[in-house]
Amino acid sequence: MHKTSASPLALVYVALIVYASLYPFADWRDQGLAPWAFVFAPLPRYWTGFDVAVNVAGYLPLGALFALGMRRARRSHAVLVPLLLGCALSFTMEALQSYLPMRVASREDLLFNTVGTGLGALMTLLLDRFGVIRRWNRLRERWFVEQSRGGIVLLAIWPMALMFPASVPFGLGHVLVRMQDALALQLSDTPLMAWLPVRDAHMQPLVPGAELVCVALGLMIPCLLGYCVIRSVRRRFLLVLMTVALGVVVTALSSALSWGPNHAWAWLSLPALSGIGIAWVSAMLLLRLPWRASAALLLLGLGIDLSLLNQAPESPYFAQTLSVWEQGRFIRFHGLAQWLGWLWPYFTLLYILPLIGRSDAKN
Repeated sequence: MHKTSASPLALVYVALIVYASLYPFADWRDQGLAPWAFVFAPLPRYWTGFDVAVNVAGYLPLGALFALGMRRARRSHAVLVPLLLGCALSFTMEALQSYLPMRVASREDLLFNTVGTGLGALMTLLLDRFGVIRRWNRLRERWFVEQSRGGIVLLAIWPMALMFPASVPFGLGHVLVRMQDALALQLSDTPLMAWLPVRDAHMQPLVPGAELVCVALGLMIPCLLGYCVIRSVRRRFLLVLMTVALGVVVTALSSALSWGPNHAWAWLSLPALSGIGIAWVSAMLLLRLPWRASAALLLLGLGIDLSLLNQAPESPYFAQTLSVWEQGRFIRFHGLAQWLGWLWPYFTLLYILPLIGRSDAKN
């Protein structure tokens, strides 16, 4: 029996909602009001369709995942329980936002978040009634090996991780620079500051050859991850086509959201195009690779990719892109994509390491 991927995805989504709702976790203060006072506040003077769409869309996947997990566990009330859970989560987030100076607690946010959760759960129920979920289960049994839930979850969230702007196309896991800056800020004026490694202020950006390698590995890694849970050569071929196409489209979408539709393809430099081509050809040549060898190559690729990315500084262009997300309207999506973009390679590493030690029959 395949275990459902909905439950771990729902937990990941809850964590991301908490981060997105409470970012930047700074300057907490008590305004002298009850945390539930926003429920009785006057109607807002300004309200846009974007606000409605974001609040509904942000909680819709949560309701769908909650309901799907309950349906797979054969539990009743697959709409009511997710609705109540989504409402409780949204109420808690809005109540905590009343203590953050950069956030505004809103009754309308609570309402539309709850509506989004209910719509997501209702959509899952309708899909189940029309047999879509049963067909997906049969499709999953044909495509994936048993005990593949972790790999499916990682493959599912990879496109979402690409939504957060990367210093190099498909370059997930570039965390060292920001981690050092955050630690330096927290440990300033303390004896522990001397323990931090000194960062070279004259770190050179990635040369085109290194950027090409990072782009190629960034696309190869999800393909190799898929090879670990998909045995059929024909389905691996389709996976490669979908991975490359989806990676390019999502990266273009991220660029368009940050800088406008006219700049959607500005990231397609010569190293990026060459890296995409090399990744596609390499993945095709490795279609018949055994899953254990795929896992070994995946570990090697992760090591090289993360090493190259984290030895390079953040470019001014990348820093400016981040400011667009962190200070503009994309702050609502900041936490939903940032942590995925930072941590996806490391979660993949934690998934692959114990997988190599399993027997072939249980993978």
